[in-house]
Amino acid sequence: MSDVGQGITGSLRRLQSAYSFDPADIDAVMIGTTHFINALVEAERLAPTAAIRLGLPATGGLPPFVGWPARITEALHALPYMCHGGHEFDGREISPIDPDEIRRAAQDAVAKGARSFAISSVFSPVNSEFEQRAAEIINAEFPELPVSLSNEIGRVGLLERENATIINAALRELSADVCSSLDQSLVALNIHAPLFLSQNDGTLMDVDFARKYPVATFASGPTNSMRGAAYLSGLKDCIVVDVGGTTTDVGVLQSGFPREAATEIEVAGIRTNFRMPDVLSVGLGGGSRIRFDNGVTVGPDSVGYRVTEEALVFGGNTLTATDIMVAAGDAEIGDPGLVSHLDPSMVKAAKVEIYRRIAETVDRMRTSSDLVPVVAVGGGAFLVPEQMACASDVARPGHSGVANAIGAAIAQVGGEVDRIFAIPAGKREEVLDQAREEAISKAIAAGAKASTVQIVEIDELPLAYLPGNASRVRVKAVGDLPASK
Repeated sequence: MSDVGQGITGSLRRLQSAYSFDPADIDAVMIGTTHFINALVEAERLAPTAAIRLGLPATGGLPPFVGWPARITEALHALPYMCHGGHEFDGREISPIDPDEIRRAAQDAVAKGARSFAISSVFSPVNSEFEQRAAEIINAEFPELPVSLSNEIGRVGLLERENATIINAALRELSADVCSSLDQSLVALNIHAPLFLSQNDGTLMDVDFARKYPVATFASGPTNSMRGAAYLSGLKDCIVVDVGGTTTDVGVLQSGFPREAATEIEVAGIRTNFRMPDVLSVGLGGGSRIRFDNGVTVGPDSVGYRVTEEALVFGGNTLTATDIMVAAGDAEIGDPGLVSHLDPSMVKAAKVEIYRRIAETVDRMRTSSDLVPVVAVGGGAFLVPEQMACASDVARPGHSGVANAIGAAIAQVGGEVDRIFAIPAGKREEVLDQAREEAISKAIAAGAKASTVQIVEIDELPLAYLPGNASRVRVKAVGDLPASK
């Protein structure tokens, strides 16, 4: 649905008609949306964006938007600019910033139609001074236009961080429209509780924060399911298998939160490095088509959400994975009599292939030879085998079909710091304390109640290839939602 607010309104009205409730009793509204990543993938509703990089005379060989799919650069009317500035990893200037140069670039971009700016500077996660100054210059010239800064969005790695920032900038207009639509839909239903959106790491951010950082919602679907699985199963460390109509998403929970990807993530053909969960997706779901033309094949094409219309057990004409499991007696969905004619040997062969692919995907997500507990959730959880050679146990908690919604409802508000610090001799604890305070401040800025914020994760990786006793420090803080009543 193109109007996400209309979809929310319709869903809540149907819920209220089925289970009467007083809107005044709602303490908070949490929403997980794929609206923004869909816009990027479909190359629609992207604002004309200017990317200003501060780094000359370095970095000139690879300008902004390098390696981007042509259809996306055309959709956002890509406008690349390279200016002087940037820092070395230890904070030393590459070259001084030139305010007039930045001002001319911004004026030229607006003259060519730019409605959003993305600013990236070499090693800005170490020293963000030049990005902040460039933003001030642009805001003074064009106060009505949004500016996204790479040090607030991506991690160390210039091109990937710059790409993430450009994506964020291109989505700022859409984010403002969507968040306003969500606000209006709640008001129309007489719901005056605070609104939060799910982030990629399984935590929440308030709607004002979401307006500025729409890329933080990109992987909220799988992360909500994983957090919901942890809540329903009571397991904090496990592998979660989330089976939908088209795909199976497999991720790892560590201390109750999704394990994050350690490498660059490709989104819509663009390399980025912002926070994303480590999820492996395969084209296998309840609506996956089953064929026996040359052996047995399962998917990757699927009838998707039309499974209740096209699957055999619902009177359709397409043989799906759901039909196989019903025929095998492992699922009670639709009319079993409509698949009673299937050859038992074919049913068995298809079931074996489904089980093999899921077990293989789970095995690929393990980081050691130890057996791991597995939690199966999602509407297609019946596709997950009862036993797997790589699993110590396979749990199927109650209400697993709505794990995604539960994950959004129970989430906390989070903030993270992930950057390189030069650690002077004897100053390690001071540097770590600084990182902790920054993470706590980010969690509070995202909407967490200050008195509840705590540090849940600290990673420190010494970088032996850099001088100056440098370390990559990552700190994650989470806190509870503020009470609305």
